[in-house]
Amino acid sequence: MIWGITLILLSIVAVPSLLLSKKPNAEELLEKIEPYQGWIGIVFCFWGVWGIITAILNLGWLTSAPIWWITFLAGNIVSAGLGFMLGSGLINKLFLSNQQDARAKAEELRQKIAPKQGKLGILGIFIGSWMILASFLYSVA
Repeated sequence: MIWGITLILLSIVAVPSLLLSKKPNAEELLEKIEPYQGWIGIVFCFWGVWGIITAILNLGWLTSAPIWWITFLAGNIVSAGLGFMLGSGLINKLFLSNQQDARAKAEELRQKIAPKQGKLGILGIFIGSWMILASFLYSVA
C-alpha cells in the first residue's frame, strides 16, 4: 500500500497542470515543492529501481500472486521513470558532471520523454490507486 501512496504523491508532483486546474491555490504549494523537486525525483528514481529489483528477485510471486507482481512491477517502472524525469537535472549535476558523453545522452533521453511526463503522471495516479486496491486483494507479504 505504501508503494501505491508514494506513486500517487509522485504523480501529483509530476502533473502540476492537472492539480492547478482542480485547485486554484495549489500553485503556491507547487512553488514550495519546486526547489525540492530534483531531490524528490532522485529518491523516487532509486525507490522505483529498488522496486524493480525487488520484483525481479521475487519472481516466485508470479505463481502465487501474478496480478500483484505485475502491478508491483508496473508501478515501480512508472515510479522510476517519473523520478528520473523530475530529478534529471540534479542527477546530471551530481552524478554525470565529469562525463560529458553520458550527460548528453541523459539529456537527449530526457528531451524524448519529457512530453510524456503528464501522461506518465496520470498513468501513475491510476496505477498507484490500483496498487493500493491490489495490496488488499492480492498481497503476498
